[in-house]
Amino acid sequence: MSWPAAVTLQGERAIVAPLSMEHHDALVDVVRDGELWKLWYTRVPSPETMRADIERRLGLRERGSMLPFVIIDNAHNKIVGATSYMNIDADNKRVEIGSTWYAQSAQRTGVNTECKYLMLRHAFETLDCIAVEFRTHHINRQSRTAIERLGAKLDGILRSHWRLADGALRDTCVYSIIAAEWPTVRAHLKWQMTKPRS
Repeated sequence: MSWPAAVTLQGERAIVAPLSMEHHDALVDVVRDGELWKLWYTRVPSPETMRADIERRLGLRERGSMLPFVIIDNAHNKIVGATSYMNIDADNKRVEIGSTWYAQSAQRTGVNTECKYLMLRHAFETLDCIAVEFRTHHINRQSRTAIERLGAKLDGILRSHWRLADGALRDTCVYSIIAAEWPTVRAHLKWQMTKPRS
């Protein structure tokens, strides 16, 4: 049996559910909300490349290196994003949470915080992970702030890590939360999710 197995994670605001090709049209709508594929510093599929991207993610799932999900907003009963456990290291029980993007209208709504909480809780409390990583472009301040807000710590920066679609080289910030930090991070995330949003 592959590790980690496909699972649906249920929260109050959101559901994190396994990706399938049936989600294609909804994910096209997601990336159109904010024209996410035009963000130069990250990789988000365009409406035209969405099918190929889903096929790529499902292929990586078959090979055991990724477990891709869609994110469903419970309040509106609609898909508002995508995320994954990726760079899966079953021997050492490590995963990265990444390839994450949200419709512009779903950003800063609290859905992301709950999704990260659900995925981190599953990683540490069910999968018994020793660490969970997050990676982003060093110039993507919005993403870095969101990762730091979770309680992740910067491990380092991989300089000239990979080439973007326009040929520019990305310096990748690598963050992580380790198992010993999870109780504190869990308490912090629970507090964040109960605060009234301004």
